[in-house]
Amino acid sequence: MSANPTRQNAIAEITNREPAAVAKTEPLGKIWADDVFSLGRMEWALSKSAFKSIKKTVQTGAPLDPGTAEVVAAAMKEWAVSKGAKFFSHLFYPMTNITAEKHDGFIIPDSEGGAITEFSGSLLIKGEPDGSSFPNGSLRMTNAARGYTAWDPTSPAFIMHTDNGATLMIPSVFMSWTGEALDKKIPLLRSNAAMNEAAQKVLSLMGETDIATLNSSCGAEQEYFLVDSNFANSRPDLLLAGRTLFGAPPAKGQEFDDHYFGAIPARVQVFMQDYEDQLYKLGIPAKTHHNEVAPGQFEIAPYYEAANVAADHQQLMMTLMKATAKKHGFMCLLHEKPFAGVNGSGKHVNWSVGNSTQGNLLDPGKTPHENLLFLLFCGAVIRGVHLHGPLLRAVIASASNDHRLGANEAPPAILSVYLGDQLEKVFNDIKEGNLMTAQQGGAMDSGLSQILSFDRDPGDRNRTSPFAFTGNRFEFRAVGSSHSVSGPLVAMNTMLADSLNWIAGKLEPELAKGTSQAEAVAAVLKELMNEHGNVIFGGDGYSEEWHRIAVEERGLKNIPTTADALPALREASVIEMFESTGVLSPLELESRFEVYAEQYVLSIEVEAKLVIDMAKTIIYPAAIEYLTTLGATSEGMLAMGVELDNTVAKAVAGNANAMIAAVAKLADALEQHDFESTEVHMQYCATTIRALMDEVRTAADALEAEVSDELWPLPKYQEMLFIK
Repeated sequence: MSANPTRQNAIAEITNREPAAVAKTEPLGKIWADDVFSLGRMEWALSKSAFKSIKKTVQTGAPLDPGTAEVVAAAMKEWAVSKGAKFFSHLFYPMTNITAEKHDGFIIPDSEGGAITEFSGSLLIKGEPDGSSFPNGSLRMTNAARGYTAWDPTSPAFIMHTDNGATLMIPSVFMSWTGEALDKKIPLLRSNAAMNEAAQKVLSLMGETDIATLNSSCGAEQEYFLVDSNFANSRPDLLLAGRTLFGAPPAKGQEFDDHYFGAIPARVQVFMQDYEDQLYKLGIPAKTHHNEVAPGQFEIAPYYEAANVAADHQQLMMTLMKATAKKHGFMCLLHEKPFAGVNGSGKHVNWSVGNSTQGNLLDPGKTPHENLLFLLFCGAVIRGVHLHGPLLRAVIASASNDHRLGANEAPPAILSVYLGDQLEKVFNDIKEGNLMTAQQGGAMDSGLSQILSFDRDPGDRNRTSPFAFTGNRFEFRAVGSSHSVSGPLVAMNTMLADSLNWIAGKLEPELAKGTSQAEAVAAVLKELMNEHGNVIFGGDGYSEEWHRIAVEERGLKNIPTTADALPALREASVIEMFESTGVLSPLELESRFEVYAEQYVLSIEVEAKLVIDMAKTIIYPAAIEYLTTLGATSEGMLAMGVELDNTVAKAVAGNANAMIAAVAKLADALEQHDFESTEVHMQYCATTIRALMDEVRTAADALEAEVSDELWPLPKYQEMLFIK
């Protein structure tokens, strides 16, 4: 395929590699949660009173007394040491979408020159990293740098095994000395509490008396690409930006639809087995894996869990995925659009709310028109998405996800709600004041006697919707593959809390008048639908007609870029909602705007610098070398009286000149720094910088199609996507 030494050697190593040996796997029952300090282990290790206390904290969020913390710390240390751990780490989640950890030893020197292991309750409860060295949006400065990590007992501690040994990992929150949240976990825990408080009001008004603590749940479908390390390590853009900044489309991409759900390549299957065994040992319920749509793209989906634990597990999944891929000779790409021209990667967040007494409150049952609790909670979601669609777009905004949203592979950048035919009819009937009825799905008969018939769902699936109801939960499909799920969960929980508070405020006076529950619910939901029903859409979200209707007729916003999206965090309605629910103070919310805006600008500037560097030092020299070869050949042939067509040489020279001219314009554009505001700077990056990067790429990709394959210095799409 290529005579270029780097590429040729990479291809030879990959294609001649011995098949990886399939490691022996233990039965699930033997390895499940083996490395987790679970409630089951605590029940065995703790006294009855201590276990009762910690169990109540885990299940309801009740305060844990310091004495119990001491007992738990001692048992946790003994268990960790028995598993080979010499170190412990408070694991926390700063505003970077990645995980942070600081390792400390259990070791304490004694007076006789020896050493003992020690781990007190105070060490378990609190750690002290530098608060100013993480993105903080001016909440912490170098001269006011103190930050704290604090144990979150509602998420289980676990052992992380590496080739260098075992470490006890303690999921923690991260806050400043002055008490502001510097992480993604504190707002998530607060949003769950706010949602629980608001839901309790509504349930009580509806006559429920036995109401357990409510929690949101999450199951996040993770898409990713695997590229052989031999190729990836030869691509500076993959190493530093996580995506290819150059690359001509191959002759074959995904147009045959032959990769999706196809046979998993043997080498990838070995990786998946190794990866998922590690997940099972950590109590992470990996449920499904398969080939995704694009060549080289795959997906793993866990079973749903409580939102806080699911968010921690999602972070751990991304960390382990990259480490395990490296061990198997792959680079795992979590960028939302690592390859132009084929599908990008998302992280569909399946979200619902419920408890142990009322169950899943987003489960309609067989008669949704009669399920008043479901109708209220589903209506609350509809209201929240309509009022705060721009906020939902903001919490999934990044330079990488901008490449994906709005393409014919991902939900559009217009936030709408898909309910399915059955539920859409129910809510439209409510809006019209008609009797609430529901249609059934009907039987599904294939016409084959050997295939059993089954009940089909009353509504189809809509892959073009960014926020779709899928049976007993909502699926937020627009979340990016590299994102923490905490941000979307915080937004959804808080929006739900806000809407449930609104519903409670409307429902209470209706019921106080002696109105029946059904009539009161219908009245409240009719008002809700009249104000917010425009957000419901069941058609093709990719169509130009929907984009026109959504904006011009329904008043929804089309928010294509992060530069357009992040200012929503500064809107008065958003600030008021977060403050009134106690989830984020105005100062904490502003810090997030500053952090995410800075990350957006820096991401694009890093990519722009890479574009300049790669174009000048890798691609341009290859083009000149090819021109030199063509020139020498042409001169030699002329000496023999043969005149060669110089069309290719002219095309190469023209594209090389165009590329270098675009590089010069991009370099000049990067020199501008005097922006009047952060918003203006972001818009400059979204428009001017990105447009010039595309101009450089257009010329460079044209060169790839003209320059001799043996001289082309970068691994090509056809190699990275198809050679495994």
